[in-house]
Amino acid sequence: MKVLRFYAPGDVRVEDAPVPQISADEVLLRVKNCSTCGTDVKIFHNGHQNITPPRVMGHEVAGEVAEVGANVTGWAVGDRAQVIAAVPCGDCYECRKGWMEICENQTSVGYQYDGGFAKYMVVPRQVLAVDGLNRIPEGVGFDEASAAEPFACAINAQEQLGIEAGDTVVVFGAGPIGCIHIRIARGVHQAGTVILVDVNAERLAMSAEAVQPDHVIDASSVDVVAAVLELTGGRGADVVITATAANITQEQAIAMAARNGRISFFGGLPKTNPTITCDSNLVHYRQLHIHGANGSAPSHNKRALAYIASGLVPVKDLITVHLPLERALEAFDIVAKGQAIKVTVEP
Repeated sequence: MKVLRFYAPGDVRVEDAPVPQISADEVLLRVKNCSTCGTDVKIFHNGHQNITPPRVMGHEVAGEVAEVGANVTGWAVGDRAQVIAAVPCGDCYECRKGWMEICENQTSVGYQYDGGFAKYMVVPRQVLAVDGLNRIPEGVGFDEASAAEPFACAINAQEQLGIEAGDTVVVFGAGPIGCIHIRIARGVHQAGTVILVDVNAERLAMSAEAVQPDHVIDASSVDVVAAVLELTGGRGADVVITATAANITQEQAIAMAARNGRISFFGGLPKTNPTITCDSNLVHYRQLHIHGANGSAPSHNKRALAYIASGLVPVKDLITVHLPLERALEAFDIVAKGQAIKVTVEP
């Protein structure tokens, strides 16, 4: 079978590999879709501290069960399944508190375990132990199910924000995760006015056509904070989500937030430049709430699949490019250039 394997930054190869063998505590998945994200591109160029090469990449995975280990119950050959990416240990303080998305012992598919850019993938016992293999609802395609993982991350972030019906929501970042945030804010939380911000005019236009925000702001040509204040009658945004790895967007989020505004620092910043200037008085006098958001828990993945199945958060139209595994590196290039909303690989 073909796999996409990481050896070192800049050294990622499509190559042949034998079909993996499973233990009694594992499941073998025939991968139907493994979608791509910006993290894959970062790994390609820079590697990652948690990757142990050589490693098959890919963490947005859906497929059908091809073999079931002797000790595994509840699954049968032919079952359709989606796999979590972030794998909590289930035993640490955070996990016992129900905060599995910030497990201190977290491991990940495509990092410590071989991932989904392959025809077959082993679902390790660590995933099964935390109920991280999820049944795909009837009517949901494999490509849609593979996008449940980024949906789960956005669900985790928005759970913290208390979005109410009619709230004005600003989303920085017109990539796939920004589109997903808009779909969830509207479909699940009944947000009111939605404003999408980006510095890439072409990507902004492409995503705006798909998710139809009420307003778009090209941050490369206008003062974003002034524009949001004008659109909100001077009050500011109730909710601001920074779905981009740009320091300035976090500073702008604080500046544009309304009184009692909620801010999600969804996109992490570069490790070489992780600090921002925060006007503490704005946070103090406006009573702002600033939240971090890190990945997702297994329960968020289940909720994402349910939302997709219900039609509350459509995803099919956001998957704009389908490529075979042999062209996976081309998929990375498309993602890096922002030439599609969501790209999926079909082994």
